[in-house]
Amino acid sequence: MPNFSWQIKYSSKKSLARTGEIKTPHGIIDTPAFIFCGTKAALKSFSTIEAKLNNTQIILSNTYHLMLQPGSKIIAKHGGIHKFMNWDGPMLTDSGGFQIFSLGYGSVADEIKGRSLNTKRKKTLIKIDEEGTLFKSYIDGNYILLTPEKSIEIQRDLGADFLLVFDECTPFHVEKNYTAKAMHRSHRWAMRSINRFNAKISYKSEHGSSGNQQIYGIIQGGVYQDLREESIDFNLSTIKTFGLAIGGSLGSSKEEMHKVVKFTSRKLGQLHPIHLLGIGEPNDIWKLVKDGIDTFDCVSPTRLARHGAALVRTKLGKININNSIYQSKLEPIDKECKCSTCKNYSLAYLHHLFKSDELLGLQLLNVHNVYFMNHLMKKIREAIKYDKLEDEEKNWFK
Repeated sequence: MPNFSWQIKYSSKKSLARTGEIKTPHGIIDTPAFIFCGTKAALKSFSTIEAKLNNTQIILSNTYHLMLQPGSKIIAKHGGIHKFMNWDGPMLTDSGGFQIFSLGYGSVADEIKGRSLNTKRKKTLIKIDEEGTLFKSYIDGNYILLTPEKSIEIQRDLGADFLLVFDECTPFHVEKNYTAKAMHRSHRWAMRSINRFNAKISYKSEHGSSGNQQIYGIIQGGVYQDLREESIDFNLSTIKTFGLAIGGSLGSSKEEMHKVVKFTSRKLGQLHPIHLLGIGEPNDIWKLVKDGIDTFDCVSPTRLARHGAALVRTKLGKININNSIYQSKLEPIDKECKCSTCKNYSLAYLHHLFKSDELLGLQLLNVHNVYFMNHLMKKIREAIKYDKLEDEEKNWFK
């Protein structure tokens, strides 16, 4: 694996928590780590320069959205997504499989938080069959067939360090027989993805547009332990990948999500970095690192900032800057936080920016939320190193 490696550095004696190091051609990722979502090759109102200044290690971008706009070939002509968005650190691209779920059903977060999936939002998923998935483009209305092979070709063009196999993320409310059918189809798609990944289809042999790449397999099976075990066996025995991701429906509640992740992650061993797809709220991270999860991704830090929410070290996890109680508060979001927002601006000023619809408010909250998440992961890594994760968790929540 040229320029890639994975090693565990410290393991807790009290849980499966561990620190590790993922080496890539674009730098080292110290784990546990949080992956920020730059869905359309951009963090919302937040440049990659600022992301680096706030200790960001790795960014995720979305295959489905980028294939529609601007198109993967435009990004390849830049020398890959790193150069396209001016990011010199590691990157991961999803396969587009999650859009099968979100465009047809809603989001994983909607399920876990108990939101209704029968929304009035226009659904653009047309059909799923053995060949792939047929979408209606939200850009121009054209019909687009996304197959495992096409997904890998697009991800080669994008050139991220890590790719994901193409899969179907099933929702919680479907029957077990459909979850099993989708899982088996995802396994076949994974084989096709890996075959295409290993073929000499682009650039230099097995390279993407910006150099060497590695691929992650995805474990499916919904909330069913027997299906999860079957998918684990497939990923560990039938295919060979650099990393493993836990995907699919994780249940309809936080408790069920934690149960599914715990059951799955504890069977995966130490040979692969383990990624948890779409989950990354701080309260969840404290629990899930104890089950051996190495990396998380979630849109919430930047999405929360867009709506005026700042991450804080409480069980609730956030405050809403729009609330009138902050109108005259002269202190920062967190007196102990070292981000540039907390060093220089008051809650009253941030409240004023959002009430005045000033875009600066969004940017300043992004600075805080991104710094907050990276600081959280650093504290977790330090606590695992000295096997004091429980103590640090108590200290974290004021």
